[in-house]
Amino acid sequence: MANRKRKAEEDGDGDENMSPLNSPAVQPRSISRPSKKVRSNDVTGRPLNLPRLLETLDTDQLRTVLERICDTHPQIGLEVVTQAPRPSVDAALEVLRRYQDKLNGSIPYGNSSAEYTYYRVKEPLVALIDAIADFTPQFLPPTETQPTRSLEFLDQATKLIHELPDWEPQAYRHHKDGAYDDISKAWALVINEAGKRAGGFNLHSNGWDQALNRHNQQSGDRLAGAISAMMNSVGWMGVGPNQNSNDQNSLLNQIISGNFGSPVRVGPW
Repeated sequence: MANRKRKAEEDGDGDENMSPLNSPAVQPRSISRPSKKVRSNDVTGRPLNLPRLLETLDTDQLRTVLERICDTHPQIGLEVVTQAPRPSVDAALEVLRRYQDKLNGSIPYGNSSAEYTYYRVKEPLVALIDAIADFTPQFLPPTETQPTRSLEFLDQATKLIHELPDWEPQAYRHHKDGAYDDISKAWALVINEAGKRAGGFNLHSNGWDQALNRHNQQSGDRLAGAISAMMNSVGWMGVGPNQNSNDQNSLLNQIISGNFGSPVRVGPW
């Protein structure tokens, strides 16, 4: 009995040891709270910080600020030029069409004299022509290495020149005539470079010779220099801008039809 009593007492001691009252105290955890933004009790005016200021600027304002900074610090301007992505053909044409819209919006309504109309549209007219002249070298070799991209830009830029106003007095036509001269030289440069690749085959197969011929006709033969370059590049095919591309005797059609190098019949039989 004594042994059983001692055992029970030992078991009881064990229960007391397991009591929550005897368990080690749980240390309270400190809850981390987000730090509050320190705000000054003094209310006073101050300029916006840079990120907030930039959020308020539209594209034109931001461009103006950037241009002023680049003018003041030429090294920053050089960094922008080297780091900015090259404009795509669509992006450049979008800018040119905005200039065209300004030009069209400046044309007076009704029957106005050529002199009055000219001086009304002169500023946006020159702005558009200058923009075309500035964007064109970006799409010429060696800066642009893809002839198709160059020709796509020149095709659309030439269309913009076609749409420039025509005036009866010759004195007012020099802007458009000069634009045709410049774009013709650009066409010739691209065509000459493209002619060095596969003998200018892509110029004809993609229809650029025919496109140039249409531009030349619409311009009143002001793209003669470009036409001459095209003839030098695709003339070996027997198909020039003014010839029928379905001519069965052309070298190009002989290659496509598989008849190139076939025996030539001699004599009456």
